[in-house]
Order: sequence, then C-alpha cells, then structure tokens
Amino acid sequence: MEFWDIYYQYYERVRKFILTIIKDEWVADDIIQETFARIQRNFNQLKDPAKISAWIFRIAYNLCQDHFRRRKKSATTDNQIEAQTEIFTEPIFHKQLEQHQMGECVQAEMNRLPESLRTVLVMFDVLEFSQKEIAEILDITLENVKVRLHRARKKLKVILEEKCNFDRDERNVLICEPNNAKTAQKKK
Repeated sequence: MEFWDIYYQYYERVRKFILTIIKDEWVADDIIQETFARIQRNFNQLKDPAKISAWIFRIAYNLCQDHFRRRKKSATTDNQIEAQTEIFTEPIFHKQLEQHQMGECVQAEMNRLPESLRTVLVMFDVLEFSQKEIAEILDITLENVKVRLHRARKKLKVILEEKCNFDRDERNVLICEPNNAKTAQKKK
C-alpha cells in the first residue's frame, strides 16, 4: 500500500478522531498534518500491515496526548489563546439541525467526563471503533476498554440527568436543554 492510498483512505477518520479529542480546529489541523508526516516517515517500520489502522490511530492519539502535556506546561498562555479562538470553533458533528442542537448539549456535558473515559466513549459510540481497535490504539487491555466504556456511560447518564432537561418540541423532536436554560425561560 502506498502512502497516498493510506492518506485518502484514513484522512477523514483521523481528522474526525483528532477533532473529537482536541476540540480546536487550528490545533487539530497541525496534529493531523503531523500524524500523516509521521506515517509517511515511519511506514517502512510497520511490522504487521494488518494492524495499520491501529498503528495510524495510535500515532494520532499519542500526538494528541503530547499536545495536552505541552498545554499543561503553558496553561496560562493556552487559556488566553483558547478564549480568543473559542469564537471561531465550530461543532464537530453536523447531521441535522435537531441533532446538532441535541449534540451540542450532550457534547458540552460529555466534556465534563475525565479524558480517559471520554476518549473511549467517543471512539466507540461516535467514531465506531470496535472495542478491540480501541484497546490496540490506546495500548490498554480489552477488559479495560469495556470497564472504561461502562464507567463513561454511567457517569454521562448521571451528568445528563443532573444537568439537562430532555423534552419534545412542537414537531415531536427530542431536544436537550441545560437545566439553567429552561429555568431562565420559565422566569421570562
């Protein structure tokens, strides 16, 4: 398999994966570029071509983790940059307006999960990786993936029950609103 075949086959999935973890398009674009640069440089070191997918996403995941480590070291600078770029970030997932609105509320609450739980949840439920693929990418056991997935869903359920109101609108579409938004509407 040639590099460009890999690039065209995996680019969209890698991009979605990195954007889901990083949540900043500017930074994610740099990490995506670095991911494919490393794939190109190190392709001849891949021992088992059958595991190319896990190898690619492991590279992407490690680069995301490197970003977070660097970010912790320069937290004050990054907070200033984040405040300036937050205006320009757009939601990651666009399907329909209703799903977008629901997703925005749920995504905001999902971000409250610890990173290790959130990553497994997103990889399985959103990016549709198998549990085995997640274990290979994150370099953890299959049992650990199952435990993290269970804990993530359990914690997210508690958070959503506490922080969100689920209701149906006039079109009978399920909507999600933060508790404070519904309270503010009732006061008006």
